Amino acid sequence: MFHDETLEAVTVESQWKKSQLGTLHTKSCQSTPVHTAEASVQTAFTTDGDAQTDEQTHQNHQQNWDQPPPPGLLDFLQKVEDKVVRELVKNAKSHAFDGFQANWEDHSTGVSRLHCLQYPSAQEQGFHVTSVSWSCTGSVVACAYGRTDDGDWSTERSCVCLWNLEQRGLQSNQPNLIIDAPSAVTALCCHPNHPSELWDVLVAGGLYNGEVVVWNTSQTQDPVWAQTGMSSDSHREPVYQVAWVPLQKKGDFGILSACSGGRVLLWLVDSYRTRLVLNDGYALAKQQIPHSISGRGSNTVGVTSLALSPWDSDTFLVGSEGGLQLKCSFSSRMLAAVPSEGLSVALKAPAVFAFRPHSGPVYSLHCSPFHRNLFVSAGTDGLAHIHSLLQADPLLSLRVSDSYVFQVQWSPTRPLVFAAASGQGDVQIFDLGRRSLRPAASIQDGGADHAATCLDFNRHRPRVLAVGKTNGTVSIWQLSDDLVEQKPRECTQLEQIANQGAE
Repeated sequence: MFHDETLEAVTVESQWKKSQLGTLHTKSCQSTPVHTAEASVQTAFTTDGDAQTDEQTHQNHQQNWDQPPPPGLLDFLQKVEDKVVRELVKNAKSHAFDGFQANWEDHSTGVSRLHCLQYPSAQEQGFHVTSVSWSCTGSVVACAYGRTDDGDWSTERSCVCLWNLEQRGLQSNQPNLIIDAPSAVTALCCHPNHPSELWDVLVAGGLYNGEVVVWNTSQTQDPVWAQTGMSSDSHREPVYQVAWVPLQKKGDFGILSACSGGRVLLWLVDSYRTRLVLNDGYALAKQQIPHSISGRGSNTVGVTSLALSPWDSDTFLVGSEGGLQLKCSFSSRMLAAVPSEGLSVALKAPAVFAFRPHSGPVYSLHCSPFHRNLFVSAGTDGLAHIHSLLQADPLLSLRVSDSYVFQVQWSPTRPLVFAAASGQGDVQIFDLGRRSLRPAASIQDGGADHAATCLDFNRHRPRVLAVGKTNGTVSIWQLSDDLVEQKPRECTQLEQIANQGAE
């Protein structure tokens, strides 16, 4: 049978552990000795000093009203009171100093250049500065690069550059922001009210391929805020001008664009702020133009410039390739006798009045900010015409240049002053208050080899003028006080010029 039995323990030695212990080796290492040294230093000499302000003495400047006035003062004031009151009333009714603003700054007598801005990469590609525009704060200047001599379709990419002139350490050859564009940029306009911050600018641009784009500089990664794209509503020709148009709702703006195909289109930003949607369209057709100046050829009139009236939200002006200058109305309901070609809106014929034409394309129009009926125009004939909206013939014609005049613009502070950028490379500034019709000042920089293609007065800093040229530079000029400060009775003189045709 089975029974319990206790046996001795059996030990089995591990061969694996033995083999592992046999392969272990002990090693040691020593780094090279680290050398140390101690040293002390002592300054050559020391000085102690202290300072103490003088003890402040308190003076009592309070008037003691209990003291009697000087002898005879009361009698004198009562004696002259009536006379002083009469003179004060007379001065209150006087208009001798209407529009005059005192200037307490240092008097400036000459024109000087503050900055010469340039983007070397654009210059190496031979790009011209086609447009400049100041932000509504007057701190940022935007510059468009393209070509003014392209007669054939171009597919090369371009850019828009912006400089913040208030930034410390401004580098003239390094823009603060560079925005790539899929085509040459032919027009540029900063938003008149935006931004809410210094470096937050909305910029509308027109491209050579017919697109209209809005860039937001606060979106540095992708500045494109909204664009038309290449849709059936888009322009099919280069966009020569863009402008922000105030809408009926306060604070809202649309974008007006004009192209050489004769279309003037009004765009709105969609609710998603990604796309520009066509809201209205206009076409300049020969059906509205007098036969004596319309000529022969195509039924459409190519638009090369436009201007908005700051006095009448329904009025805008257009200039054409054939030299025509037309007053137009946004509220026109007459359909244009041109094919719509798949547009989502019917094109209207906006022209309501024709002015005497230039002898070549009209490159620039600008309405006076001081008189509701005056505007200035210029083009390839080298002349600047001062026009009234109430008559066809110009009130004044001034010879600006023997070459093209690319842009004209009224001064924002001087009612009688305007500037003109010419193909001879200079900027002529005219003062209609002078007896002579010669320029009051001429800004010349770099000679006649590089045309001055664009300019823009800074409305927040009236002494500052930006000028772009075909060599790819933007010069920032400081104007003299005589060109900036409004003179007494200047608005009256402007009114007299406007009334010349009615006499």
